[in-house]
Amino acid sequence: MNRLLFLLLIFACSAIAPAYLPAQIISSNEDRFNPDSIRRDFKNQPYFGLYKDNYFIFGPPIGQKVTKENTNIKFQISIAQRLTNATLPWGTYLYLFYSQKCFWNVLENSMPMTDLNFNPGIGLTKPLFVKNRYVGKVSLIIEHESNGRDSIWSRSWNKVSLAANIIIDPNLSVAGKIWAPIIDGMNNKDILHYCGLYQISVQAMTDNRKFTGALTLVKRAGNFFNYNTILELAWRFSRKSNQYFFLQYYNGYGEGLLDYKVFKSQLRVGIVIKPQLFSDF
Repeated sequence: MNRLLFLLLIFACSAIAPAYLPAQIISSNEDRFNPDSIRRDFKNQPYFGLYKDNYFIFGPPIGQKVTKENTNIKFQISIAQRLTNATLPWGTYLYLFYSQKCFWNVLENSMPMTDLNFNPGIGLTKPLFVKNRYVGKVSLIIEHESNGRDSIWSRSWNKVSLAANIIIDPNLSVAGKIWAPIIDGMNNKDILHYCGLYQISVQAMTDNRKFTGALTLVKRAGNFFNYNTILELAWRFSRKSNQYFFLQYYNGYGEGLLDYKVFKSQLRVGIVIKPQLFSDF
């Protein structure tokens, strides 16, 4: 019960936190991509808010017998803090990022949290403008990811990542991320064959921002067709809220670090708190 209350408190704080991109606080649809407003907000506000999607979802596996062990809760907390008030060289801003993903077997005795993945990072983000129009951002990030365990259960690696989010039009955006890995975990030397080399995402939404759909493909090392696939659908409760009913389908390897070699096909539903302009994947 204490764990559940703690999680509810975190999600309540996330729901009222400002979004990662300053453009998301602009109320008028016409001003959402206004470059002067975005530059002003990047320059004037030390900003704390959402980074990736923050969600709390529950569900069973697909294609195998449903048990207490393989039906679980998956939740993610993800935030970003801008560290510089002034613009750095090349029009960039320095950010501190932190994401945490957890798998919680609530149907088992003692309700164990079986896998916790910690993902801190620091990097430079540059807003992009084309023909006096805001079109997205590009980030260069140094990341660490581990499960905080020791002995044979230890999993960890570091990455230097280059990520970009591009707005095609008000209803469609694409994202890509590629990384140079630094693998220091003794028990996950082959992690690229499961957790991948790069990823691409497409996100689409309706005019009223009520419905959102996203597809993410993570390219694993090896065969050309080796991909992890993530399909997500979200329905916003109301136009004034930042909470959505959320469905996520994961198919592939590397969903969690502890069992990164285990293939998962999992369908979960729940609640997500999303950045309003686009999500980082």
